[in-house]
Amino acid sequence: MTGSQEYDVVVIGAGAVGENAADRVVQAGLSAALVESDLIGGECSYWACMPSKALLRGSEILSEAQAVPGAAEAITGTQDVAKTLERRDGFTSNWSDEGQAKWVAGAGIELFRGTGRLAGSKRVEVQGMGGETTTLTARQAVVVATGSQAMLPPIDGLAQARPWTSREATSAQAAPKRLVVIGGGVVGVEMATAWRALGSEVTLLVRGPQLLSSMEPFAGELVAAGLGEMGVDIRTEVEVDEVTRDGAVVTVRFADESIDADEVLVATGRTPRTSDLGLDTIGLEPGDSLEIDDTCRVTSVDGGWLYATGDVNGRRLLTHMGKYQARACGSAIAARARGEQVDGAAWEPTSATADHGATPSVIFSSPTVAWVGRTEEEARKDGMKVRAVSYDIGNVAGGSLYADGYTGTAKIVVDEERRILVGATFVGPGVQELLHSATVAIVGEVTIDRLWHAVPSYPTISEVWLRLLETYGL
Repeated sequence: MTGSQEYDVVVIGAGAVGENAADRVVQAGLSAALVESDLIGGECSYWACMPSKALLRGSEILSEAQAVPGAAEAITGTQDVAKTLERRDGFTSNWSDEGQAKWVAGAGIELFRGTGRLAGSKRVEVQGMGGETTTLTARQAVVVATGSQAMLPPIDGLAQARPWTSREATSAQAAPKRLVVIGGGVVGVEMATAWRALGSEVTLLVRGPQLLSSMEPFAGELVAAGLGEMGVDIRTEVEVDEVTRDGAVVTVRFADESIDADEVLVATGRTPRTSDLGLDTIGLEPGDSLEIDDTCRVTSVDGGWLYATGDVNGRRLLTHMGKYQARACGSAIAARARGEQVDGAAWEPTSATADHGATPSVIFSSPTVAWVGRTEEEARKDGMKVRAVSYDIGNVAGGSLYADGYTGTAKIVVDEERRILVGATFVGPGVQELLHSATVAIVGEVTIDRLWHAVPSYPTISEVWLRLLETYGL
C-alpha cells in the first residue's frame, strides 16, 4: 500500500528534540508531520537522562544523609535495589510511549510510525510498521532529528560479546554481580556510580591518564577519588585488546591482564544516526554529522530546505541543547515561511548560539560535576587572555552545613579584556543548583564588577560566588 501527503514541515525523529521542532512550527501556524520508528520521546525519556538519573537519585540521597550526624544514625539498612529499579521503570512509563503519543495528537502534530528516509528534495519516504510506504512532501522544510547512537570501538570480539551500551545500562532489570565499564567519560562515570551503589563490583577502564579528560583536571581527580571511596576499581591508560563471551561470562583482555565479568558496558562515545537516512539521495555522505548554520539549516544542501537539530548535527550532544536548537530551528522555519529575513544573529529566537560557548552540563556522579562555558585550557586555545581562580566549597558556611567534611571545588575563568566570565566549573554535592547562575552570567556577559553586587544569600553554597570574586581581587 502506498500513499502521499503534504505538510509544511516534516520532522524525522520524534525524540524530545523532534517533538520540540514540530511543536514550535505548529504553534506558529504551520502544519507538521512527525516520523518515528521507535518510542516517541526518544533516547532521553527511555534510555538516557530520565532512567539514569532515577537510578542515581537514591544513592545520592543516602550519601548526603550519611554525611550529616543525626541523619546518619537513622540509616539502618541498605538501598532497596528492586524498589530503585521499580521507580526507574515508572519514569520510563515501563517503556510505553502511549502518553507521548497523546501529547503529539493534542499538539496538532500528525504522527507517522515507521522508518523515515530522505528521497530527494523536500521528500521523505516512510516505511510503515505494516509494510506500507507513504511519501511525505514538505512545502517549507524537512527537519532531521534522528539523534545519535552508541559507538562500538573496533575491539576484537566486542560486537560478538553482546556488550551493554547506555541503553542496556539504564534499562537493566537486575544489578550484575560484576560489571566492566570501558570509557571514562560521562556515561561511564555515571553508570559506574549507579551500579556500584546498587551492589555491582565495578571495574572502570580508561584509555587516557584520567577520568573526564575534556573538563577541568580537578573534576576528574575528585570524581576518581569519590568512585574509589565507593569501591570502584579504576584503571587508567588501558587499551583494551579483546572482549569475548563464554556463556554468562564476558572476558576483557588488555596488556597482560584479563578481567571476567557478567556484563561489559561500552561507553566510548556516540555517532550520528544518519547511515540509513537517505542522505545519498541529496548528495550527502551517509553516516556523517549534518553541518548547520546557527538557524540549524544544513549548509551543504541547495535550496535551504533541510534542517538538523540535536545530536545529529554534532554540535552539542545534550538533550537540553538539542531542544534549544529545535526551538530556534522552528522559529527560523516559521519566519522564513512568512517571508521574514533571518540572519541568525545572537540573542534572536531564530538563532542557536549558546552551544558555541555557554553550554551547561551536569554529571550526576559522586561528587556531582557541573560546568558551563570554556575550561581554562579551552579559553587559552581560543586566544583569550584569561585568569582563573578556584575556591574550596567546603570553606563556605553553606558547604560545611550541607555535609560534614564537604569536599568540593569551584573554579571560574575570566576573560581579562572584557572582564566577563567565560567558564565555570563546580564539583561537590548539590552543585548542580549553582549552574544556572553561572550560565546566566556567561550568556548575559555580566562583568565581574557587576557580579560583585549580586549578593549571595547566607548560609548557602552560593556564597562561593562571593569567595571566588574575593579571591579574584574584588
